[in-house]
Amino acid sequence: ALRALDWHRVPAGQYLDLCAGTLDVGAELTRQQAFRGFIVGADFAVPMLEAGRGKASRERLAPVGADAQELPLGNASVDGAVVAFGIRNVASLDAALVEVHRVLRPGARFVILEFTTPRSWIVRTLYHFYFHQVLPFVGGVISGHRTAYKYLPKSVANFPAEPELARRMEAAGFMEVRWESLSLGIAAIHVGVKR
Repeated sequence: ALRALDWHRVPAGQYLDLCAGTLDVGAELTRQQAFRGFIVGADFAVPMLEAGRGKASRERLAPVGADAQELPLGNASVDGAVVAFGIRNVASLDAALVEVHRVLRPGARFVILEFTTPRSWIVRTLYHFYFHQVLPFVGGVISGHRTAYKYLPKSVANFPAEPELARRMEAAGFMEVRWESLSLGIAAIHVGVKR
């Protein structure tokens, strides 16, 4: 996802880690050798942001409690945005896409890394068995919260397929939208550019 972000274009720029959770993606960006920029890690789950504090210096990565549909950032204020495994959880995908488009500078990229449903029936069958049977059982035994592990497969099943997500990115104003399946179709990366 970081490679697709093309942060080398503006290594001292400001970037957005959307649905940042425990700030793993933003922290990884700060560790890139030539990166000299600043990252806003935005998530409405403030306790998760708090859990991620200390993964990078506050001078390079600032956690901000914010809704993906109403970011506390100015128009055309960031040089790129990335979201990893979180956009499927926003209340309105289309509103979030429009909001990210608003805060990006012209030429900036938006990268979405998200779980998908595999197209191959063999992989899809194994995937569904693992996601719907094994993961909730094992996760529930270990954590005591089986319900949380039932949510993940439901949220993935309800998320748009790759071509539909690309279409919705274009409808939000992104150009040059492309996507690539990863890990036998278990995940996909989408990239769109603001013009």
